[in-house]
Amino acid sequence: MCRVTGHDSARPLVAPEARALLGVLRDAGPLTRAQLAERTGLARTTLTARLETLLADGLVASAGGAASRGGRPPGLLAFRADARLLVGIDLGATHAVVGLTDLAGKVRDTRAERLAVADGPRPVLGRVSELARELVEASGRPWTDVVGVGVGLPGPVEHSTGRPVRPPIMPGWDGFDVPALLRETLGVPLVLVDNDVNLLALGEHTSAWSTTDDLLFVKVATGIGAGIVAGGRLQRGAQGSAGDLGHVRVPFTRDAPPHGGADDDLEALASGPAVARALRAQGVPATDADDVVELALREEPAAVQALRQAGRDLGAVLATVVNLLNPGVIVVGGTLARAGEHLLAGVRETVYGRSTALATRDLTIVPATSGEAGGVLGAAVMVSQHVLDGPED
Repeated sequence: MCRVTGHDSARPLVAPEARALLGVLRDAGPLTRAQLAERTGLARTTLTARLETLLADGLVASAGGAASRGGRPPGLLAFRADARLLVGIDLGATHAVVGLTDLAGKVRDTRAERLAVADGPRPVLGRVSELARELVEASGRPWTDVVGVGVGLPGPVEHSTGRPVRPPIMPGWDGFDVPALLRETLGVPLVLVDNDVNLLALGEHTSAWSTTDDLLFVKVATGIGAGIVAGGRLQRGAQGSAGDLGHVRVPFTRDAPPHGGADDDLEALASGPAVARALRAQGVPATDADDVVELALREEPAAVQALRQAGRDLGAVLATVVNLLNPGVIVVGGTLARAGEHLLAGVRETVYGRSTALATRDLTIVPATSGEAGGVLGAAVMVSQHVLDGPED
């Protein structure tokens, strides 16, 4: 196993002047010094100095020789994604997934268990810290190789501080300093926190849609939210609350008359608990979203119809979003999306019927593909971008 020396947390992992050079190697793969000079425009002495720094830190290594045109083949240099480790933590209302990744976001191992976020920050963060240490120990790498931790929370987060802001399903978390506790508990120099849907969007964009600049990720589970990637970058908005679809009112029409309570928003009509409640009203036993999915997978008619209607309600809100943001792809994830095509069929029916022809001409609406590790991947990518590219402006 290749080892690297521990990183001095008093300085950035990548020197600011070397970030662009490392970015070329990350994007292009192994290159010779001559190719790097051509692509970066750096003078030979400057290129050599920056490469020596990256080589000394273990972030770049020799990758064999390029094809020879006669004589000794020139040596290739490559980014070492395995030089350091990242921890990604994805917390949901009733679950936790903790993963270990390399600097490129490749998931090496995960741990998942049932964990109620309503138990409060100290017991929940204490448990996920234990899982993180177990993962690193099992990897055979020293804890000093971990350069950062990313966390996704199921509620509004002030990204600049990492503190939850009045999260509706997270009693005891409002204003809690999540980064400070994890830095103390785990002894890591960097902890970044964001809303879980933002990180799911980032993970899905990285793993499946990296060539698509404009993507909308919609999570339909206990709540409903969206993560927005525009121009290739995650968009959080002015205070970090962008994507709060769940509290938008459904725009009913003559073809889709009002239903539900007078004050119902999208979450009250189309979330997992809402669909389960609608089924119980029809005499169908359904306690939560998992029950809805199980019934739909068995093709229980009431569950199929309820999911289709939830998809239509979701689509009615998304049709406006499509007209406004013009995404190239909408990815639908979360518990209810596991029920097959029923939810997506309702979404497609309404979005394609109500959005403008130009906005939907090349629009793709698909289920999420990153699975259980999607939030972990997004959390790790958030940290990787910070340590390799530098803090966001």
